[in-house]
Amino acid sequence: MAIENPSREEIGALLKKSKRIAVVGLSGNPDRTSYMVSEAMQNAGYDIIPVNPTVDEVLGVKAVSSLKEIEGHIDIVNVFRRSEFLPEVAREFAEIDADIFWAQLGVENQEAYDFLKEKGYTVIMDRCIKVEHALTK
Repeated sequence: MAIENPSREEIGALLKKSKRIAVVGLSGNPDRTSYMVSEAMQNAGYDIIPVNPTVDEVLGVKAVSSLKEIEGHIDIVNVFRRSEFLPEVAREFAEIDADIFWAQLGVENQEAYDFLKEKGYTVIMDRCIKVEHALTK
């Protein structure tokens, strides 16, 4: 089964109803893509939760080491890790209360995709959340 993302219209609708985004691999370095994208989404009104065991805080928000440490519902888990780490992140994602698994531009993994789709999750891969948000405003 090939990776198939929702349509741009569906992605726009998902972004409109979403509020909380957990960002796996969010860097504290303002020059990194994960930081720039997350900052733009935070400025657009989303709650950003940094998920990175190597930082204490990013964008003024206390970081957590893993998705399991987040309290409450997560709308989107946005992943900035290399493609080979997606199956591991997907397994953790399946253990928490979250709706959408989103792997950033250039990041995709068939194993992770198949695992999540079989469980009925919405999966988006190889798309930039900031670009999609700008295109669907």
